[in-house]
Amino acid sequence: MAVFSVNNFELKAIAACVPETEYCNLDYDLIPLKERETLIKMTGVERRRVAKFGITTSDLCQQAAEKLFAETGWDRSSIDILIFVSQSRDFMIPCTSVILQDKLGLPKTTLAMDIPLGCSGFIYGMSVMGSLLSTGSLKRGILMSGDISTVNCSFEDKSTYPLFGDAGAVAFLEHNPNASPVHFNLQSDGSGWEAISIPDGGMRNSASKESFDYRDIEEGVRRNKIQLTLNGIEVFNFSLREVAPNINTLLAANSLSLENLDYIILHQANLLMNESIRKKLKLPKEKVPYTLQKYGNTSSASIPLTIISELKNEISSKDLSLLLCGFGVGLSWGTAILKTSKVICPGIIDYKE
Repeated sequence: MAVFSVNNFELKAIAACVPETEYCNLDYDLIPLKERETLIKMTGVERRRVAKFGITTSDLCQQAAEKLFAETGWDRSSIDILIFVSQSRDFMIPCTSVILQDKLGLPKTTLAMDIPLGCSGFIYGMSVMGSLLSTGSLKRGILMSGDISTVNCSFEDKSTYPLFGDAGAVAFLEHNPNASPVHFNLQSDGSGWEAISIPDGGMRNSASKESFDYRDIEEGVRRNKIQLTLNGIEVFNFSLREVAPNINTLLAANSLSLENLDYIILHQANLLMNESIRKKLKLPKEKVPYTLQKYGNTSSASIPLTIISELKNEISSKDLSLLLCGFGVGLSWGTAILKTSKVICPGIIDYKE
């Protein structure tokens, strides 16, 4: 069981960047207006940000990182680690983190790696970076997370196209021997990998001419094999089955309760799913912030994006106890419990070309 704690590191700063272009789901005229209204009510997604062709996740993360360098005054030569968590990397080869090391002007002594995770990625990335920082040999790290999910969604697929938005988030983490431990519970179940997947384009099923042929899956769902497929019922059942036990196991392992925490930030999957989890955990609404209505499901950026958007004043001015939980593609899920102290948080940045 991957329940563990990591000492000696803390979150120092956090920022997020989103594309300027905003889409409203009321304008999604593939389906009738009444169905659009029902979709918004069920998913909670009213608007979302969509990247123009050619804008990458790393572009969004780079601008967020530049903002944090300006806000924190950190010397770029002091960065020891750069981790890029994304399923929408710049190229098949090389990894995007190494490209970002150069673009950000970081030293060649920087440890750089990619982690190709989605919904759980921010939690997994924090656990990896925290473990590297905990020994004290490495002092400072940059954790980047996010996706350009919209590029893989078919406009003719009402099960995916209205749900996803694009975003990149960046967290500055630092070694601190006096920091409170950060607790983690990480899990995976590869038997459900097909529930959220892109069938073709990888090494298992190489892209071919036929991969681009559109197929009618059901009414309102038409896509090709290099576009995202989502089994909503299977993902919903997985989330209701696994998320609450994962959270409760971590709380019990550390003799904590939900009442001890200021906020619980869930991955922004969809409103029906998240509200079902909230009610299962018997959490009051005011403890569970949402950004679904403004940004949609932004994959591994959704947790930091929600912190920045909804808790900016609190996290930058006081000490907080937070529970973060990501769940989805993989299937992969995980929870982190951490304490923060006056985190530098400049807010949401609109991407500038």
